[in-house]
Amino acid sequence: MALEKCQAEWEELEKEFQQLQETHKIYKQKLDELTNLQTICSSSISKQKKSFSDLKYSFHLCKRTKNADELEIIRNIECQIKERKNVFFDMEAYLPKKNGPDGLMYQMFRNQFLAFSIYQSFVQFLQYYYQSGCLYRLRALGERNHLDLTVEGFQSWMWRGLTFLLPFLFFGHVFMLALTFLLLFLGNFLTTLKVVHQKFHKNKDKARKKE
Repeated sequence: MALEKCQAEWEELEKEFQQLQETHKIYKQKLDELTNLQTICSSSISKQKKSFSDLKYSFHLCKRTKNADELEIIRNIECQIKERKNVFFDMEAYLPKKNGPDGLMYQMFRNQFLAFSIYQSFVQFLQYYYQSGCLYRLRALGERNHLDLTVEGFQSWMWRGLTFLLPFLFFGHVFMLALTFLLLFLGNFLTTLKVVHQKFHKNKDKARKKE
């Protein structure tokens, strides 16, 4: 009895499987039709846009020599072209967008860039920690208001935190250079050197004035 029940259930599953195959076949056909329609629409929109650009340039040349009536016709067509572009924008909203690059070089760069972004976030946290520490000490000494958000000026005791932070900053700059961000590396590296140089000389001048 149990075997007959299993056989009946199997036969029912077979029928459902046959129906599933037919449904999937229809689905694939519809999907192919949809893909073809999407391709046709995308290529037609691109062709229309290119033709509009060429036509707009031709109208620009025609405006120099045409009379008032012809100029009015050109303006009307240009207005229709602007409206058509809005229609194209609405059409493209329902069409699939092209994905970005996904090759081997992109994957290699992506991993490096993600590592750099994580390291940069870590350095920014250290900068925040250093700045908040300086502000806290200045507020405790009564030299800064509680509403101050940044540190202005430089004092000798600040070197302790800055010397801890600088190696991380310079390593981040070298990281940029390794990622071929040469201009970014030079800008950040030279700016950091300039700031350290200025703070060092300001500290020296303050020490001389005290003496």
